Parts: sequence; structure tokens; C-alpha cells
Amino acid sequence: MGTVVDMTDDYIRGMSDDDYMNDVQVEFFRLRLLKMREEVLARELDVKERLHQREVFADPADRATAEEEHWLDLRLRERESMLLRKIDESMRRIRDKEYGFCTKTGEAIGIPRLLARPTASVCVDVKGQDEKVETHFRDR
Repeated sequence: MGTVVDMTDDYIRGMSDDDYMNDVQVEFFRLRLLKMREEVLARELDVKERLHQREVFADPADRATAEEEHWLDLRLRERESMLLRKIDESMRRIRDKEYGFCTKTGEAIGIPRLLARPTASVCVDVKGQDEKVETHFRDR
């Protein structure tokens, strides 16, 4: 078995089901989450800078474009803030030795899902059910 530095998605994916959430896998995802957190914080700084650089435009079209960009930056900041909370929650779950297991069923979330979405807190079946319920009530 290699070091965590040598770990790749394929290596983690190829590990036995018996190795699920062993120390190597947990450390692999902890490092991935830390990297995601750094990237989110860097993007958040960029957005904050753009939000503070409000220019005044005489031309209504330029002003409308600037306001649209401002709105998009606010939306991006909101989404990044939500992602940061999910990353922090995942880090807490790692500390509490709950990471990788569904918060609703206790079942394994699965390596493929965690590789695709390291902040996942529910298994695919539960997520599918939640999305069906959400879609059902949203259409009303």
C-alpha cells in the first residue's frame, strides 16, 4: 500500500470493500476536502474584491451589465458559502469518525459517490428519494 501522497482516485476506487473508510481512505478525503476549502476561500476573496470595486457608469447599458455582474457575484458568494459549510461539516464528520456513512440510514455512501462529491452526507438512494420529494413539491 502506498502513501497518501501517492493515492489517486483509481487507487482508492480499486481498494477492497473491506477497506471502506480505513485510515488511508479517510486521510485521502480529508486532504481532498482541505484542498477544496483552500480553493473556495481563494475564490471567495476574488469575489469580495470584485464586489468592493463598484464603478459608476453613465451609460444605462453599462450600468445594467455591471449590476448583473454584481448580482452574479453575490449569487456565487452565496453558493461558495454553502459549499464551505458542507466542507466544514464533512471535516467534522471525519473528526467524529462518521465520514463516508449516510446520515439518514447509516449505510456506506460509497467511494464512487465520495470521489464525485466529497461533501456527500447521504447515500445515492436517499439522495434520489429527497430529489423526488423536492421535485414533487416544487412543481405545485
